[in-house]
Amino acid sequence: MAINEAQLTTWSSLGSVQQSAATYQTIRGVLDHKDSAYYPKLYQIFLQGSYGNDTNVWRDSDVDVVMRLTSVYYPDTSSLAPTEKANYDHARLPTDYSWALFKQEVAGWLTKNFGAGVDASGKAIYVPGSGNRRDADVLACAEHRHFITYPAIGNPSYREGIIFWKADGTQIINYPKQHSENCTTKHQNTKSYFKPTVRIFKNIRNRMIEDGRLQEGIAPSYFLEGMLYNVPTNLFGGSYQQTVINCFNHIYGLQDKSQLTCANGIHYLLRHGHSVCWPPDDHNTFMEAFKQFWNDY
Repeated sequence: MAINEAQLTTWSSLGSVQQSAATYQTIRGVLDHKDSAYYPKLYQIFLQGSYGNDTNVWRDSDVDVVMRLTSVYYPDTSSLAPTEKANYDHARLPTDYSWALFKQEVAGWLTKNFGAGVDASGKAIYVPGSGNRRDADVLACAEHRHFITYPAIGNPSYREGIIFWKADGTQIINYPKQHSENCTTKHQNTKSYFKPTVRIFKNIRNRMIEDGRLQEGIAPSYFLEGMLYNVPTNLFGGSYQQTVINCFNHIYGLQDKSQLTCANGIHYLLRHGHSVCWPPDDHNTFMEAFKQFWNDY
């Protein structure tokens, strides 16, 4: 039987807002302090993840903060014609600063301010919570530019993202600002149904994990947002129950899911062996578990 509207309304609600906002302001204040080694460099600080996209639920803990170095960028010139690549090579200036040094300095500054519990061994720098401050993950990254054109005269055009490397040397390129902007546009176009629907799917995922129906890590929030981003706008609305049914049935019934994209509109959603894509087997596992949970509820 279907899950009733009252329960879905509860699951659609935002999780902790004030505590996460206070955590972000505290972390941001430390990151942006003039005494840090990297302060003379150019950088941007912004939220990403569930708190940044207003899709957080009560079980969410970590506040995800992006610390993006912008005085140095890493290029992708593979789309440039040979003459434009030559223009780029001529204009490119050398630099003695790097993402690796930036991450090292950010981690050192966070450790100095928040103690030995700070852990920089993962892809993000973990800052443990204390008192009312939540745990936080600070992603130290650099600007990435995928150049589309590079004329001899005038400004080049490029797609702007972030880049960082995992401990094993794997390079990660992603587009958090495009993801956030597209989710907001989708939310507006669905008469404010998109983000509450994401929270419903996340809460159901969390219940399935608690009940032993789904393994932790099979359905990250980022990919759930991406999946629902692909649902046509007209399938949202009326009621949460009908919206959830419409969204699930649309994705479940697609014969070809290969062209679905992440919410950034750039990466494919479902691919094997890509760190920025959802493994299709994990997606299928989630969908079947969701179907069973819904029917058993």
